[in-house]
Amino acid sequence: MRAIYRSVNITSLGRRFVACLFLALVWSEAAQGLSVDNKMLADEADGTNWPSYGRTFSENHFSPLKEINPSSVSKLGLKWFLDLDVTNSITAPLEADGVIYVAAGYSIVHAIDASSGKLLWRYDPGVPQASGKKLRVGWGIRGLALWKDAVYVGTQDGRLIALDAKKGRLRWSVQTLDKANGAFISGPPRAFNGKIVIGNAGGDFSPLRGYVTAYDADNGKEIWRFFVVPGEPGKKDGVASDDVMQMAAKTWTGHWWTYGGGGTVWNSLTYDPDMNRIYLGTGNGSPMNWKIRSPDGGDNLFVASVVALDADTGRYVWHYQTTPGDAWDYDSSTDMTLATIEVNGESRKVMLHAAKNGFFYVLDRTSGKLISAEKLGTVTWADRVDVKTGRPIEVTGARYQEKGILLWPSFQAVHHWTPQSFSPLTGLVYVPTLEMPSMFSEEGVNRKNWNPTPITADFTGLALGESDVPKDAGHSVLKAWDPRTQKAVWQIDTPGISNGGVLSTGGNLVFQGLADGYLHAYAADSGRDLWKFYAGVSVTGVPLSYRIGSRQYVAITAGPLNGATGAFGSASAQWGWQSRHHKRRLLAFGIGGTTTLPPEEAPTPAIPLAAQDFPLDNNLVTAGAKEYLRCSLCHGPGVVAGGVAPDLRASSIPLSAPAFAAIVRDGGLVERGMPRFAELTDTELDAMRHYIRARARGMTIGPAGTMAH
Repeated sequence: MRAIYRSVNITSLGRRFVACLFLALVWSEAAQGLSVDNKMLADEADGTNWPSYGRTFSENHFSPLKEINPSSVSKLGLKWFLDLDVTNSITAPLEADGVIYVAAGYSIVHAIDASSGKLLWRYDPGVPQASGKKLRVGWGIRGLALWKDAVYVGTQDGRLIALDAKKGRLRWSVQTLDKANGAFISGPPRAFNGKIVIGNAGGDFSPLRGYVTAYDADNGKEIWRFFVVPGEPGKKDGVASDDVMQMAAKTWTGHWWTYGGGGTVWNSLTYDPDMNRIYLGTGNGSPMNWKIRSPDGGDNLFVASVVALDADTGRYVWHYQTTPGDAWDYDSSTDMTLATIEVNGESRKVMLHAAKNGFFYVLDRTSGKLISAEKLGTVTWADRVDVKTGRPIEVTGARYQEKGILLWPSFQAVHHWTPQSFSPLTGLVYVPTLEMPSMFSEEGVNRKNWNPTPITADFTGLALGESDVPKDAGHSVLKAWDPRTQKAVWQIDTPGISNGGVLSTGGNLVFQGLADGYLHAYAADSGRDLWKFYAGVSVTGVPLSYRIGSRQYVAITAGPLNGATGAFGSASAQWGWQSRHHKRRLLAFGIGGTTTLPPEEAPTPAIPLAAQDFPLDNNLVTAGAKEYLRCSLCHGPGVVAGGVAPDLRASSIPLSAPAFAAIVRDGGLVERGMPRFAELTDTELDAMRHYIRARARGMTIGPAGTMAH
């Protein structure tokens, strides 16, 4: 202001006018709203906003806010809620400048006033209609990104979209994937240095070669691309990973490129501002059966790995492979949390990573070297990780060389994608974990003439059963893990196999929602259950916290179980959340909140229609069990749906051949997320109808197609 006064000869009254004009300009600039940058995304101390998936670059899912604490949490109540008119999953919300951004259904972005729950705008990118066959293998995305004054969202059909944060208007859209293959976007993009980075998914269902791409945040122009696994020998891609692919190719055998190789980065990405690096958490090999993918063995770089890249160029820096030659879907697409902890009396910059294989890793993020690795839960596929070599010591027979083997963990892992949280106050990592085994076998798989159906669950190369998953197949545990000692400080058994993401706070609290409909607040230091709230539906979303004025809020999404956690038959269906009956909603809590939820339909298990007047053909039932595999991702194994989609045993649609064909083959419900299977013949559709009716009557398909009650 003094500089303005000196440059202009004005009276005292004039000075007041200039002062008012200056303040008006400042206020006008502030009123423009959102402006997310590196400074905000790196700020660990200010908990006002939650502008990134893990709040800050560290991906620690920690809020320093402490108004809500053990002394005040008893006064925590619902401030507002918003029911979302969608039929699918909801992403982890973000909050900045008093606005919550969340994508619900298939990437339908909502902007919501963070203090009142009022919907400000809604943008629908029309994903189901654009996705084609890609609609068959995913349920939407897990999160968004913010940069400057824009919101970034990925879509099932492979677009990366930039929206104006104030009005929800489209700024640009780029196609990041081949429209014809089975790749899709499921993970949240990340923003830093004026770049938006996004990966992709689908290696479990199609022959894909995973990669990550960086785009210019202003215009969507591609900056660099890094392929995770090598392509066909002798072919150059002209991208950031070319110079390391020769090294990676030495760890593969056979004709892996015809199967894609996998390594998709479908979830976790972490930017490290201290070193200007981006870390990739890479997916499993594709197909999962290593005997098909790389028949003479090999580590298969860089599947099931953490890979560090230069953030400006996408050039390789280092890697650490958690599961060499992955044979079990034990990938590294889980949280990569950055922290500084004391190791043997020395302060170290580390990465805290609970890989899907069941081990909790502490890595030196400067070099990628292993500091320590210990079992986070029940692990039987390997005895330990050798600290000197960094490699797991596998048990005999773990690779199902001669016969199938039951192993812990299942392909759902000890820790999956639902985020962990690291509290710098307690020094603990709060990890949602699962205790459940799987049978790994290739019984019945003809490796020499392997001919899977692309874009279906048939692409694993492993034996797939048609059976329901019993409700007691496993259980979940919330663990407070000390990364220095590699031991649990406390743990809480949580119901079922589906537990939500975790938020820890400066108020010495840990928040987690559960499949039974309850949101809990635990004491971060002891695990005491201090508060709970019934959300009227499963509340396994990713919680966040933010501040409006002087008030702290905690928000979380809720709805019927979705994604993989809702696709485990009776293990998922036991809670009674129905895809078409129960709400998808966003809830926000604060001290003194008094809002109440409206009466809801009670959780009710599906009641199958026996329809005894529908005559069963045993041959069609057996054939239908195989055809139904393409449906099990959503409608559940053994036709027992867990919340992702309607339970077909209780639906009247399969009783009518024309109605069934209109929906399944002709795409009558594409706009609601039901894919179109145009390739199915009348005979194949009829076989599926017979199998569904057999399952509705409690029949199972045994060896050689035999049926039993």
